[in-house]
Amino acid sequence: MRHFSAALALLSLSFLTWTEAGTARAEAGPSFQFRPDDHAPIGVMGDHIHKKGEWMLSYRFAYMRMKGNRDGTRRLSNQEVLQDFMVTPTDMDMYMHMFGAMYAPTDWVTVMITLPWIQKSMDHLTGMGQGFTTTTNEIGDFKTMGLFRLFENEHHEAHLNFGMSWPTGPILATDETPAGSVVLPFPMQTGSGTFDMIPGLTYNGKSDRLSWGAQVLGTYRIGQNTADYTASDRVDFSSWLAVPWTNWISTSGRVAVHWWSDYGGDQVRAPPPPTIPTARPDLRGGTSIDLLGGVNLYVPLGPLGRHRFAIEAGAPVEQWLDGPQLETDWKVIVGWQKAF
Repeated sequence: MRHFSAALALLSLSFLTWTEAGTARAEAGPSFQFRPDDHAPIGVMGDHIHKKGEWMLSYRFAYMRMKGNRDGTRRLSNQEVLQDFMVTPTDMDMYMHMFGAMYAPTDWVTVMITLPWIQKSMDHLTGMGQGFTTTTNEIGDFKTMGLFRLFENEHHEAHLNFGMSWPTGPILATDETPAGSVVLPFPMQTGSGTFDMIPGLTYNGKSDRLSWGAQVLGTYRIGQNTADYTASDRVDFSSWLAVPWTNWISTSGRVAVHWWSDYGGDQVRAPPPPTIPTARPDLRGGTSIDLLGGVNLYVPLGPLGRHRFAIEAGAPVEQWLDGPQLETDWKVIVGWQKAF
């Protein structure tokens, strides 16, 4: 609590100096950005390009809550799932710590790396009425990405995203269950086990009173992993609008559309189909439309000068799941960024 109070006091002191941001802008030079909405909502990755020689470090913490099963758009009770399976998942919590860095070797290329640490907890119910919980606490897949500027003028900017995901996360994590120690089903693993291509395109626009943008990213899995399955291919699209209220705070709204495929065939560890739906590779696909709101804070001066803090939270307004599959209730992400 003492550390939180001290941090809050430092942040408040920095905000009191925001009226002097024009002076800081001149001292910093033209390569730094000074609007709180110069960056997209914190849930968007690879959204901006830096000037030559700039670095940026970042940290994001994300939480997602999933509860209840769905098949298509229809919600299912636990008993409905247990009519076809011996065990059903009932809810799941996922926490992710994402560490990132960006560097611009030229004005038109920025390189980015990210490394996540992921914690998952899933509750289950058996047909005999017994409940149990499985957990995972592992590193995720390491990602590298290049951002290549296509054009830029006073009000518009666009760049290509092209990245690779490296199989650093486990695909055979285990935990104890009523049946003993078992390899956990697909949603509880933190890696894909394959090298994955991540192509995309990002656009940013701004005026004196507004900023806006859009991004589409794909994830394409290359081959099968050592457990002889292939995780979902994905397409993620986001579009956002932000309003800078002062030179240190902006608010945003974002629509995100996610599509992901079923898994490829699992030749090694799928139990018989009646066991649990999370072990079925053909019950992993889905589509989700999310609405999210966010706040971006830019500290112009003081002990936290040139640091950025942000939060974004939201929930799906529509989900179609190839299920039974746990549906998402809500999600939140908070983050910190520092360019130098």
